[in-house]
Amino acid sequence: MLTFAWPNMLWLLVIVPLAVAAYLWLLARRKRSAVRYANLGLVKEAMGAGQRLRRHVPPALFLVALALMIVAMARPAAIVTLPSQQQTIILAMDVSGSMRATDVKPNRITAAQEAAKAFINQTPRNVRIGIVSFAGTAAVVQPPTENREDLIAAIDRFQLQRATAIGSGIIVSLATIFPDAGIDVSELIYGRGNAPRPFPGDPIKKPEKKEFTPVAPGSYPSAAIVLLTDGQRTTGPDSLEAAKMAADRGVRVYTVGIGTTEGEVIGFEGWSMRVRLDEATLKQIAAMTMGQYFYAGTAEDLKKVYESLSARLVFEKKETEITAIVTAVAAAFAAAAAVLSLLWFGRVL
Repeated sequence: MLTFAWPNMLWLLVIVPLAVAAYLWLLARRKRSAVRYANLGLVKEAMGAGQRLRRHVPPALFLVALALMIVAMARPAAIVTLPSQQQTIILAMDVSGSMRATDVKPNRITAAQEAAKAFINQTPRNVRIGIVSFAGTAAVVQPPTENREDLIAAIDRFQLQRATAIGSGIIVSLATIFPDAGIDVSELIYGRGNAPRPFPGDPIKKPEKKEFTPVAPGSYPSAAIVLLTDGQRTTGPDSLEAAKMAADRGVRVYTVGIGTTEGEVIGFEGWSMRVRLDEATLKQIAAMTMGQYFYAGTAEDLKKVYESLSARLVFEKKETEITAIVTAVAAAFAAAAAVLSLLWFGRVL
């Protein structure tokens, strides 16, 4: 569907039917002149049906060119598929104990690891991928890199832990995308004064505060977050507040829910718990950031989700002005009209 930056220019299209009317009037006038000075039957016989049709082709091409030039003046735009500008993708993956559940065969964590590896191998080599794991807190297990072997090795090193801090996973992913933006990860995740210290009594190095101006959700074209989880937030910052941080920075978050919405009772480190997928929150996170939510109930579903994400993040549909294309097509029609007129009649139209 076409949209126009200057739609009022389309009123000029009224010139086209007026030009057609003028052309038909000129033809009728010529016909009357021909009747006066010659035998019209002999003229028609000499020209032949093909010759009579041919003389209308250059004017028709010129009228098409005229219409296209007027459309170009209105600055048309259309939804087209173009290579994505995204240079960095962060895979934020849940490594909480609930990922042991076997409702996704052989279990959730293994299915997630295999699907993530396939995604990495399908993504073009010029795209940098980083990996963030989250459970009770979140950490960068592999900074963004083009080295696929390092990424695979990082995924293989996953260790399951207690709790699920979805908000922490989003915040650490944002800090990885914008390392110089002054995002205070420790304060946002642990709260003021509660961040862990490498050694007791050591001061915490806080990033320099920088001015920040929110942008439109989904407007940052150079990075995206793919967040996979199987449960509900049980600790850490609020998931939707973290999603708002991503939205304010224009970063899209594509959420993937793995497991069953009704949940499953599993045991982990002596604990027994029911793990249930919080689809409502994942859908909200995706909607707030202009991303998309995907559900994966089986390992095969998860593989298809990652295949779809790979295609979506490499190529994207967006509204693009196509004035130059329309102008080029108009010029081609005008040139064709002039060339054919010269070849057939020895004159330009």
